[in-house]
Amino acid sequence: MLTLADLGVLRDVDVVGDSHVVVDITPTYSGCPAMAAMRDDLVRELQAAGFDRVEVRVSLHPAWTTDWITPAGRAALLAAGISPPGPAPSTHGPIPLTLLPTARQVRCPQCDSPATELVSEFGSTSCKAQYRCTTCLEPFDHLKEI
Repeated sequence: MLTLADLGVLRDVDVVGDSHVVVDITPTYSGCPAMAAMRDDLVRELQAAGFDRVEVRVSLHPAWTTDWITPAGRAALLAAGISPPGPAPSTHGPIPLTLLPTARQVRCPQCDSPATELVSEFGSTSCKAQYRCTTCLEPFDHLKEI
C-alpha cells in the first residue's frame, strides 16, 4: 500500500557495482518493530532484482519526521482509511512536556468530516492515535505528527 520511499524511510541507495548495493533507511522512531521487516523486504527484493550483495544501513541522523512522507504516501494512507499526519511540530528550542493528549485537527478518512474525536492516543500501533468520526461514526487511525 505504501513504499518505503513514499513513507520517507528510504534515505539513500548507492549501487557500488554490478551486484552490490548499499541502502540507508531511517526508522520512523527508535525501537520501531517494523524495521526488521523493512530490512528483510529490501534485501529480498534487491536480491530478486539481481543484487547478490545487499547492505542495509540504519541511519538515525537526521531523525525521521512525518514531513518526509510524500504526497503519494499521504494519498495511499488516506485510501487505506488512515488519516495522514499534518505538519510536524517545530523542533526548535526546548520541547515542552505536556501530559494532556495532543490537540489535532483531524479529518475523517471515510467522509472527510472535520467532526472527529480522540478515542485513544494509541491506535493499532504506537505511532497512530485512534479517532472516531462524529458524523459517520466510523473509527479510524490517525498517523501521529512527529
